[in-house]
Amino acid sequence: MAGESPEAGWVEDGKVEDGNNAGEIWAVALSHDGMFLASTAYDGRINVWETTGERKRIRQYETKGSFGLCIDLSADGNFTASGHENGAVYVFNNITGRLQHSLPGLAKPVRSVAFSPGSTLLAATGDAKVIALYDIKSGEQVANLMGHSAWVFSIDWSYTGEYLLSGAFDGKLKVWSVDQRVCVATHNQTEKTVWSVKWLPKKAGRSEAFAVAGAARSISFYREATGG
Repeated sequence: MAGESPEAGWVEDGKVEDGNNAGEIWAVALSHDGMFLASTAYDGRINVWETTGERKRIRQYETKGSFGLCIDLSADGNFTASGHENGAVYVFNNITGRLQHSLPGLAKPVRSVAFSPGSTLLAATGDAKVIALYDIKSGEQVANLMGHSAWVFSIDWSYTGEYLLSGAFDGKLKVWSVDQRVCVATHNQTEKTVWSVKWLPKKAGRSEAFAVAGAARSISFYREATGG
């Protein structure tokens, strides 16, 4: 981990170490307040650490051993979600330290999971080319967002939770209305893979905007078109 130094820019501020060998930790996610760090491992283990003080591990969750490809922490810090190579999606309760839900619906590798800003929904997607939406309280699958024709590598919620953004292997980007459960915009970024998509913070007087990065070796920015 790094901290800011007025003299030297960025300096190392500490490490999280738990005995993993190189390559064993695959994906990481920070809580919104930066107080917790979660990770997946090649053997399916899920760990959650504190990022302050002794930086000790506070939770360790076991899955069925499938490679953990992606992970996310809910905005309220209560839940950790992970997606796996065998298509499994798990939600763990960080308060009780127990499995909350083993979610159905995706039978192929899950490349991205993302909690909604209100921590009420979880989106999951990957090689199935479908974005599944789950209710966190009940574990019920409440929607399938269909329209991608290639593997989906990255998803992200807008800051209001109104929209979901997705990027795929074929370079296509889609913006989805969560309430209407439909795609409201499609962009052909390039013919090269989109690895990561991210909404920009919403600011007063500025329309919705997002950033995209991928195999095209560039970062592109999009904003919502407004009339007038």
